[in-house]
Amino acid sequence: MKIKHYFLMIVFISLVLVISACGSESSNKSESSQEDNTAEASDTVTYESETGPVEIPANPQRIVALTNAPNVHALDGKLVGVDQWTKSNPLFADDLEEVAVVSENEPETIMAQDPDLIIAGSHMENLEELKKIAPTVIYTWGKLDYLSQQVEIGKLLNKEEEAQEWVDDFKQRTAKIGEEIKAKYGEDVTVTVFEVDAKNFYVFGDNWARGTEILYQAMDLNMPEKVSQDALEEGYHTLSLEALPEYAGDFIVISKKSSEDNEFMQSDTWNNIPAVKNNRVIEIDQEASTYSDPITLEYLTNIFEEAFLGE
Repeated sequence: MKIKHYFLMIVFISLVLVISACGSESSNKSESSQEDNTAEASDTVTYESETGPVEIPANPQRIVALTNAPNVHALDGKLVGVDQWTKSNPLFADDLEEVAVVSENEPETIMAQDPDLIIAGSHMENLEELKKIAPTVIYTWGKLDYLSQQVEIGKLLNKEEEAQEWVDDFKQRTAKIGEEIKAKYGEDVTVTVFEVDAKNFYVFGDNWARGTEILYQAMDLNMPEKVSQDALEEGYHTLSLEALPEYAGDFIVISKKSSEDNEFMQSDTWNNIPAVKNNRVIEIDQEASTYSDPITLEYLTNIFEEAFLGE
């Protein structure tokens, strides 16, 4: 009995030692894993911005985007704060439902989100104050073209390859659509992009959103000479209802709010435009068309492809 008791004691002590060793090893692994995660979260890189080098998180987890929020969203950036225009855009409203609305004029709204990266525009106020909250990268609107801007956001988020792949694919697909449109309607076919609000009409050049980059740059379609003269350099031109026929091309893209009074569409001036008579008017939602990020561009490309080439 003594021998048996002694043997059981040996086995028990051995088990305790084994369990203790395993627990220690597991604890060490857990601590090591936590250290690795902390190190990854705290890793920084130097981003060469237009205002100089900025030390930013290698993989930002809490981004406040006062500008270019749709570009960040298209790359699945982890947004915690956006401007009110992005928040209210119907293309993003559902995805950004839990994201806060912030403003550079109210830095406390930004600070409340505890950001680890802020993206701002060079025209904005309080930039120096924003830099005290978190690393702040500044962009000047129009300094980069719409596709280069997306690649630049890719660099910022450590997703440059993903951004470039989308750009290359988009350029190839839209160029092909443009060729098919010209083959169907002629090399000289023209398109005009109008917008209407409560007070004015506008005609746009080739880089003012509303699909202008797609039509004139990516698809290489033509704008009427009058549009080129008055809107290409400035980006847009304000005009009256009576002047619309002077700027109208073979096709018209009209950007408007469905909630607005579109009484002009009942006028003789509008209905006597050849493109209107020929049922060559493409209506787009103004509130969903004011950006040139991948999500918006894909949305509008689908509309244009169907309108020009659909049965």
